[in-house]
Amino acid sequence: MAGGRLSTHVLDTARGKPAEGVVITLYRIDGTARTEIARTVTNHDGRTDQPMLSGDGMAAGVYELVFAAGDYLRASGQADVQAGAGPLFLDEIPIRFGIPDPAQHYHVPLLISPFAYSTYRGS
Repeated sequence: MAGGRLSTHVLDTARGKPAEGVVITLYRIDGTARTEIARTVTNHDGRTDQPMLSGDGMAAGVYELVFAAGDYLRASGQADVQAGAGPLFLDEIPIRFGIPDPAQHYHVPLLISPFAYSTYRGS
């Protein structure tokens, strides 16, 4: 029986604060198929108002969170630090991960700056 949840948050490490307004899309991966199952936007604390998955929505499998970091970097003025009018170094950031036990809590945070990002399994 599923009882866990999937949560995330985004921190802007270049500015030293939560990243508000980042669009996050969650996909379930099944072989070569990618199905969107949730979409949200981070709040003033860089968090989502609800878990990305919870309760009966949790299932073992492979998932992908896609963060619209480029839109956030443009809106916050950080895209201006990149020379030229070409594409941003970081735009959409996909993080693919597995959920082996749907009864557990999986927290997948994103730490971003215009030229780097990192993630980890949080608590």
